[in-house]
Amino acid sequence: MKNLLTLKKYFAVYKVKLFWGFIFIILSNAGSLYIPLLIKDAINALQKSAASGVLLRYAFIILATSLFAGVFRFFIRQTIIVVSREIEYDLRHNFWKHIQLLPLRYFQNNSTGNIMAHATNDINAVRMFIGPAVMYSIDTSISLLIIIPILISLNLPLTIYSLLPLPFLSYAVYRVGKLIHKKFTLIQEKFSELTTMAQENYAGIRVVKSYVREESEIGLFKNLSNDYVKRNMEMIKVQAFIMPILFLITGLSLIIVVWLGGLKVIRHEMDLGQIAAFIVYLGELIWPMIAFGWVTNIIQQAEASMKRLNKIFAEPYEINDSPATDYSIKEIKGKIEFRNVSFRYGVNSPYILKNIDLDIQQGQTIALMGYTGSGKTSFINLIPRMYDVSEGSLLIDGVNIKNIPLEILRTNIGLVQQESFLFSDTILNNISYGLREIDRQKVEEVSRIANFDKDVESFPVGYDTIMGERGITLSGGQKQRASLARSLAIDPRIIILDDSFSAVDTNTEESILRNLKLFMKNRTSIIISHRISTVKDADLIIVLSEGIIAEKGTHDDLVKLNGIYADLHYKQLLEKELEELN
Repeated sequence: MKNLLTLKKYFAVYKVKLFWGFIFIILSNAGSLYIPLLIKDAINALQKSAASGVLLRYAFIILATSLFAGVFRFFIRQTIIVVSREIEYDLRHNFWKHIQLLPLRYFQNNSTGNIMAHATNDINAVRMFIGPAVMYSIDTSISLLIIIPILISLNLPLTIYSLLPLPFLSYAVYRVGKLIHKKFTLIQEKFSELTTMAQENYAGIRVVKSYVREESEIGLFKNLSNDYVKRNMEMIKVQAFIMPILFLITGLSLIIVVWLGGLKVIRHEMDLGQIAAFIVYLGELIWPMIAFGWVTNIIQQAEASMKRLNKIFAEPYEINDSPATDYSIKEIKGKIEFRNVSFRYGVNSPYILKNIDLDIQQGQTIALMGYTGSGKTSFINLIPRMYDVSEGSLLIDGVNIKNIPLEILRTNIGLVQQESFLFSDTILNNISYGLREIDRQKVEEVSRIANFDKDVESFPVGYDTIMGERGITLSGGQKQRASLARSLAIDPRIIILDDSFSAVDTNTEESILRNLKLFMKNRTSIIISHRISTVKDADLIIVLSEGIIAEKGTHDDLVKLNGIYADLHYKQLLEKELEELN
């Protein structure tokens, strides 16, 4: 239960509604549990040959009491069950907010499907505890507190004998509850695997179809589904076991009452009305006992789910504002300084960047070159604090970036990543994504700079055209240009292009670079590319090799140096000559 105790802060918010729900439970039970006493009096009156008017009066009182209990039963659901939905909303909202603020490192180590399973099944299991479990726990407890004293008042020895089987019921529920907790945890783990596979297949459907792997994927999914069904069946068997036990034990209590109570009636130690009331009250105890087992079921499942959710909530944000953050900083100009910066993705991981020292002046255009795996993408990811440096310091405008408000830092950096991601929305909304409000004029302007405007004009409804998931209806080059336009729309002071023209032809690339030249004026630009034609006009070209700066200079300087850059340059010249010959 220690994991479920973390929900107390949510309960505190709705304590007034929960208090009234508690009052309504008392009133509803007071009404429904008064009915057996009315039945007792009615039967006793019948034995004394009461007039039909007396019986009619008892029938009317029982009807009115039932109505009274029913009204408050409705109010119980309107308070406690409604609160459960409100807390579910709060929990889901906090889960979503927490996930959004987690660092990229978390998403690299956890699958999307697993996170989706937490957001659906686990939160729903916790909601069942908050609503039905809490409601029926209070309801059954109050029923027991009312019924048992009434039974004792009717006949103490009979009450003791009839309640003797109930401790065995508690032990059985305890044992079964432990089994349910274990099996439900295994079910949720398998559901995460199932969700992960489904998500990956939907996202990678082109690859699946390209390699004709549909039947194979169907088979794998079927096997995984069968495992999920088996685990569910194992828990259902346990759940099916508990109900017969509940009915058996409560049935034994009923047999004891009928037998011993019947003897007492024969001996005139109890009247017929008392034994009738006793049987009705015992029947009223059956549901609390069954509810007790059902609630135990729900609590065990919720405990397992809350444990999984708390594991995520315990994940640190890592990258966020701190007490050292200077909130007086409202903008940045674009001077970037690397001071002996080293970086690795984990404590036990190798260094990706080592002892990087570099000054990038405001308005300067820097190009990053190097073979695959040299650390180029890691280099540019440090600037908007997608990751924090492992050693050394990174400064912008002379201020350590850890002291710049994260929102100010990132809204002033336009990052066009290697893999273009677009949402299933209109082109207008995708390009406006970083803006506070949609500005169609700005969208059209940046689309022209990104050489994307003519493509948009060819679409049926222009900028209002809805793209498929991840922009699947666009070509690779169109997605890159849409991503570039989105980055330019926020009017950044620092522009970072991570191999952003790899899917466009050289003529389109040259056109985009010409358009960008004016836009980049007085802005700091960092360009990663494998094409010499893209970077040759940069103010400074940095060549990374195995995480260190191997070469640095202008295009002409590096060609004369006859090193890595010159090797890449001559190879691309040769490729171009071969293409022209062909």
